[in-house]
Amino acid sequence: MSIKETIESIEFFSSLNKEQIELLSSFCTQNSFSENYIVHYEKQASENILFLSSGLAKAYKIDKHDNEIFLYYIYKNSLLSEVSEISTAALYSFSNIEIVEDANILSINYKKFTEHFLNKNLLCLEFASEVIKRSQQLQTLVNREFIFDSVAKVAMMISSDLDMFNKLKRHESSLILHIQPATLSRVLTRLKRNSIIDIIQGRVSILDEMALKAIFEE
Repeated sequence: MSIKETIESIEFFSSLNKEQIELLSSFCTQNSFSENYIVHYEKQASENILFLSSGLAKAYKIDKHDNEIFLYYIYKNSLLSEVSEISTAALYSFSNIEIVEDANILSINYKKFTEHFLNKNLLCLEFASEVIKRSQQLQTLVNREFIFDSVAKVAMMISSDLDMFNKLKRHESSLILHIQPATLSRVLTRLKRNSIIDIIQGRVSILDEMALKAIFEE
């Protein structure tokens, strides 16, 4: 897929006309990366803004004991970079970003992107929406880590990302939620007993979405 085709495939750029896409593509590159590739490390500076056009990535941090602290997944057609300031020429990473499934990344010179688009009120709303989305992910993280009990953690993950929950092994979900596998099993059994979810051949389906959301939205 050409750079122009990649740009056109990302919803973020859907409002651009052909001339604007042509201009944008003049300061873009794209590369493919395999599973486990580290796109960037925490606090690393970059002069490019990155979009994930295909594949899957995850954001995580490392604690003082060298344990991985999962933050959130980043899905295709999403902004991969973490933006804390708009007026700077470089972007600094809040976390480590690793490729989970083979991915294609569109890299755009941030200075030129700001000059030719943001400063001309182009893609500003889309850009703000991506930043807000990332902020909401961090709010969810705070709730998950410091507010919710194990039942609320599991209910939120199933409600917000059922496909990923079913794709992951149970011990992987436990690591993400920072609960024991036995605890996860008990919570799933409880939710099934209360007819909120069903589990068939290890795959979870939602029977009562309102009841599920009520667990973590109280």
